[in-house]
Amino acid sequence: MRLDHIAYRVKNRYKTAKFLEDALGYKLGTEFQIEFDDKSTADCLALVPPEERPSCPSLWRRFNIMQVDASHQTSFEFHASPEIFVSDGPDGSIVGDWVKERGDIGGVHHMAYEVNDVEKTMGEWKEKGYAEFYSDKPMSCPGLVQVFTKPSELTGVIYELMTREGEGFCKDNVKALMESTKNV
Repeated sequence: MRLDHIAYRVKNRYKTAKFLEDALGYKLGTEFQIEFDDKSTADCLALVPPEERPSCPSLWRRFNIMQVDASHQTSFEFHASPEIFVSDGPDGSIVGDWVKERGDIGGVHHMAYEVNDVEKTMGEWKEKGYAEFYSDKPMSCPGLVQVFTKPSELTGVIYELMTREGEGFCKDNVKALMESTKNV
């Protein structure tokens, strides 16, 4: 399991992105807009981490480090920093109202973790009492499966469980996920 992305809902996505670029080295990946059935919108930026992503399907890499005496070798795994999604929206929109309810500051909306099998992990989390979910089954698009938990009683955080192949981005799923947490 690895942290795939962190999603912020904020008053001004450009100011937030500028901070993340200047302070943490993130770069703008893509910009898109979600239009909801009530015609309100959410404007979104996807920021990519400063580290270059490996080209292999898994973002994990293994490195061998020689110790000082050269007789022992140590291995460890790491992965690139998570992507960051930043969204804002006008008053009356899902994102705009969420930010307004938090004193016009906003904050972290959810943290997404890549898992091997979303449906299996959902079952395990339900069985262990870790989480309730906004839907009975994960949402799916080509190359992407994902689901949101309700805010955790243990941490207060909304978790997204997901699997992806390649870029694995689906605007329709983003819309459905935003709508599923409209009243949070």
